[in-house]
Amino acid sequence: MMKKILPIFILMILLFQVATAKNLTIKSPNGKITVAVSISDEITFKINYKNQALIEKGTISLNLINEKLGEMPKLISTKKRTIDEIIHPVVSLKNNEIRNHCNVLNLSFKGDYQLEFRVFDNGVAYRFITTKQGEITVVNESSSYKFADNYKAYLSKTERSFSNYEHVYTPVWLQDLQKEDLAIIPMFIDAQKAKVLITEADLHDYPAMFLEGGENNTINSWFPKYPEKTEAITNSWWADRRLNIAKEADYIARTKGNRTFPWRIFAIAEEDKDIVTNDLVYILSSPSEFKNFEWIKPGQTSWEWWHASNISGVDFKSGYNTKTYKYYIDFASHYGMEYMLMDEGWSYSVTDINKPNLDIDLEELVRYAKEKNVRIILWASWLTVENTPTFFEQVKQMGIAGVKIDFMDRSDQWMMNYYERIAKKAFENELLVDFHGSITPRGLRRTYPNIISYEGVTGMEQNKRGGFDTPNNHVILPFTRNVVGPMDYTPGAMNSVHPKFWHANWTNPMSIGTRSHQLALFIVFESGLQMLADNPSDYYKEDECTQFITDVPTTWDETIVLSGKIGEYIVVAKRKGEDWYIAGITNDKTREIEVDFSFLEKEKQFSMELFTDGINADKYATDYKRVKRNIQSGDTLLVKMMFDGGFAAKIESIKTE
Repeated sequence: MMKKILPIFILMILLFQVATAKNLTIKSPNGKITVAVSISDEITFKINYKNQALIEKGTISLNLINEKLGEMPKLISTKKRTIDEIIHPVVSLKNNEIRNHCNVLNLSFKGDYQLEFRVFDNGVAYRFITTKQGEITVVNESSSYKFADNYKAYLSKTERSFSNYEHVYTPVWLQDLQKEDLAIIPMFIDAQKAKVLITEADLHDYPAMFLEGGENNTINSWFPKYPEKTEAITNSWWADRRLNIAKEADYIARTKGNRTFPWRIFAIAEEDKDIVTNDLVYILSSPSEFKNFEWIKPGQTSWEWWHASNISGVDFKSGYNTKTYKYYIDFASHYGMEYMLMDEGWSYSVTDINKPNLDIDLEELVRYAKEKNVRIILWASWLTVENTPTFFEQVKQMGIAGVKIDFMDRSDQWMMNYYERIAKKAFENELLVDFHGSITPRGLRRTYPNIISYEGVTGMEQNKRGGFDTPNNHVILPFTRNVVGPMDYTPGAMNSVHPKFWHANWTNPMSIGTRSHQLALFIVFESGLQMLADNPSDYYKEDECTQFITDVPTTWDETIVLSGKIGEYIVVAKRKGEDWYIAGITNDKTREIEVDFSFLEKEKQFSMELFTDGINADKYATDYKRVKRNIQSGDTLLVKMMFDGGFAAKIESIKTE
């Protein structure tokens, strides 16, 4: 008899759970995206796009020291609303107007916590909200995303403790992604009829999220533990720019109990090209509490590090000295550039940034630069800045425009708080910030618009000795890394070769790809501070190319992606005022692209300056062709991009009297 009663009892429990489960649905404003949330003994969700299942099951919880939010949840109330507003970014990397239009579902649970979903026409986001007293300890945040099929993912694998976050993106099938495969975000998922980019935003007082492989096409979240104890490194190159983590805590964060947590974002599009202009990271990040932004001036900068101050045709010994830096200031001034960056080597030592090295008169350089309408940005190791509390006040008093902070190489709660402390203090001293050796952006630039760039990318510096940065890498970045924020890639090489001709050279490095490909990167890639990485001596010799790239803006009023496929090619058109810039890059395959100029204003005539790969660019990568012609809306042009190649153009309206 007991054997019969037990199965009946279990069945009754299961039926009770099903009967008491709450199922809620919310759609995007255009109805194409549907999120179905299920609340039973756990909280799960499903995302459909045009009736296609993308995420078959997402399971989420927030694990505190004494409770697990999301386990056996007790739903108290639900609330729906709609947001529809226009945002004007302080630094507009894509568009000067961003529409924030979404439907919102807020779920309140017993235990002083909420879960909020926002569904846009181009994506889904959710976050936890807690309303608890005092401080809470977060042991872990568990997120598991099971995709509907074995899709191809484009990801950048990384290390768990320390990383420069500069690994190339590679394609991996979800079923082949292992638990030991840790990836930075964003991660791109090609779900065939839809594309998904996983990332996060509005990260404050919390560690960065990473993604690792799971079973059955599942991706799981991973967070670094809090560094309970750090210690100095001895007898190592890293000694002046890194601390060892001697002991990790058994939690990821200690934070205030009344707060919102970071947004988990799934940007969604039908075509690859529509992911590129997704602005959800910016939309979902906290607006700035500051009001004075007039002093924030994005722009281009000359830079000595990539080619080790190796200039020629001068009558002085080049190096990290006053005469050399004046040469860089003259170069920046000649081409109308806003800044000159002094990288590692300008200071007395890496650990002493209170004074310059003995060959530099920094006050004279600041005076000379001001005379030439150029401002100076200084490099520093994060550890030295942390140990030099008056540094920002000192450089502000001198008239320095900004700082490049390097080698953070971590993303735990302490280090993510460091980013924010630095951005805030720099803003208070009216200093721009370029984070190098950094994590990928998480939206902090909206809160602190003086953050004008981050590295967190396999940039051109990798070709000084590694050769990792290739056109095959470039045609992935606009669909992944550059979607989430500015990217300090450092383009502009005048010495360009195809991969088989590349070799390491620390003082006279070369890029991989054609000359026209390099020109195109200034338009395709986005950064509030855009480096001209190469030697001014070479730029002067290549004047028409230099004139072109120094005319390219670093902020845009409008961005249109004309065509593109991740890992293969991209063609973009960007507007600044009345002028348009258009560029395309390809991977290691030659292709012809038909460019449709229908985006131009009708009944107007335009002139176009166009740089394309030269007829011999297949052998001699620096070979290019420059032409000028008139065009109008509705015209088309067939452009051939050589393998590793590209094209770039400026389009101006013809003024009529």
